[in-house]
Amino acid sequence: MSEVVLKMHNIIKDFPGVRALNNVNFEARSGELLALMGENGAGKSTLMKVLSGVWPYPTYEGDIYIKGDRKRFANTKEAEDAGIAIIYQELNLIPGLTVAENIFLDRQFVDRFGKIDWQRTYSEAQKLLDDLGITDFKPTDMVQNITVGKQQMVEIAKALSINAEILVLDEPTSALTDKEVKDLFRIIRKLKNDNVCMCYISHKMEEIEQIADRVVVLRDGQTIGDVTPIGDITLDQIIVRMVGRDIKDMFPKKQMERGAASLEVKNLSVSNPDVPGTYKVKNASFTAYKGEILGISGLMGAGRTELVEGIFGAYPQQSTGEVLLNGVKLDIKSPKDAIDSGIALLTEDRKALGLFLNESISFNTTISSLETVSSKILGIINESKERQIVGEYVRQLGVKTPSIDTLIGTLSGGNQQKVVLGKWLNSKPEVFILDEPTRGIDIGAKVEIYKLLNYLVDQGVTVIMISSELPEILGMCDRILVLCDGVIVSDFERNKAKKETIMAYATGSAKGRAK
Repeated sequence: MSEVVLKMHNIIKDFPGVRALNNVNFEARSGELLALMGENGAGKSTLMKVLSGVWPYPTYEGDIYIKGDRKRFANTKEAEDAGIAIIYQELNLIPGLTVAENIFLDRQFVDRFGKIDWQRTYSEAQKLLDDLGITDFKPTDMVQNITVGKQQMVEIAKALSINAEILVLDEPTSALTDKEVKDLFRIIRKLKNDNVCMCYISHKMEEIEQIADRVVVLRDGQTIGDVTPIGDITLDQIIVRMVGRDIKDMFPKKQMERGAASLEVKNLSVSNPDVPGTYKVKNASFTAYKGEILGISGLMGAGRTELVEGIFGAYPQQSTGEVLLNGVKLDIKSPKDAIDSGIALLTEDRKALGLFLNESISFNTTISSLETVSSKILGIINESKERQIVGEYVRQLGVKTPSIDTLIGTLSGGNQQKVVLGKWLNSKPEVFILDEPTRGIDIGAKVEIYKLLNYLVDQGVTVIMISSELPEILGMCDRILVLCDGVIVSDFERNKAKKETIMAYATGSAKGRAK
């Protein structure tokens, strides 16, 4: 049995009105990947911030042991010096610097005159990339010019450059392609062989099966059960530990009767401003009906997001084509026009495009529909009415927060997503488009979102959902559009759609538009 490198014992962390961590205990060993599982708000991120010195001692209770030595970090630098590195879901790289500059930021090699030794900086960076088997980018490449997946590799190289013995990866595959995930897993296996101790936070069960050695579950700030070898526990048992109940039907799809045509898109094209004469979306035409959930599938880069953003008025200068709602042609030149017309879009990137992180839950919930909480004559916000409405959405969606006045940037990703849902529900849309609505969301919260989609359809809302998870698309959608290189190549009824067929069209190996 390998050496215990990390032990967290009876960790308690309180915030005003909330106990985020309550006697959390676990240990991790050298050369293993320990999966840290739990619903959003379970305390995973808070625990890692305690470990990394973001929450320094004595702002928490309990003990951290590194190789048997008790550590009480006063700041992140002390944690880093102890060999701890964390790669967050939102990467901490500077886009305008090179790969090498990011790896050795604030630790550049200098010559005897105090000037940066660029030759050695690039040479040492190349050694790290070579050690990780990375060949598809160079130390001199600008970070802003490489993909998110490659940026993950830069973060790992940066961690190894400080001789990290404990590496924490927080939802590392949330924005990666399948190939990039395979590359990441290859590197993780190499790090295991090099005896690096890794803690891996993820909601993706299939990843845990592939890559984890043991698993520990947090629920409501507490460890549930023991740290368990992955071969001794089923995925269903992990889910029960996470949510405290069985989820017998992961996709609670209600069968509805298709109603009248609602949203019609005719020959929508979105040009690519970076490459004149090319298109991100080309001649897309489809109809969405009341009483159905329409799914949009395809590989990353296929044009899924650009298609719905084009409908939403995000590219007025790049878009051509027609959008009709209930048979009436719309003149959408901006997202505001789309919202006023009854179309809502939950964006893929909730933090950059969906939320004001330095504002409250209340502010974020009503910002897109202020008319629902303000005087029609004077335009003054009725604070009492606003608090009532926001409080109802917080209750209905199960947002875990001490108050509706809490800054949304302090919430977990899943709770932030619920607030975005509340924001759009408050606008009372006729068409609700959701782009990756469950990305980074735990299993319990996913099921609640699926139930909400059923409710919306039952209320007459037309729902369109983009998802990279084929089980989700197959489990919840009545029809499925597949995009390949910006073109809609298939339109499947649910009972005729199979994972293999969808992938064949998404990759371009199947030709001709399928029905």
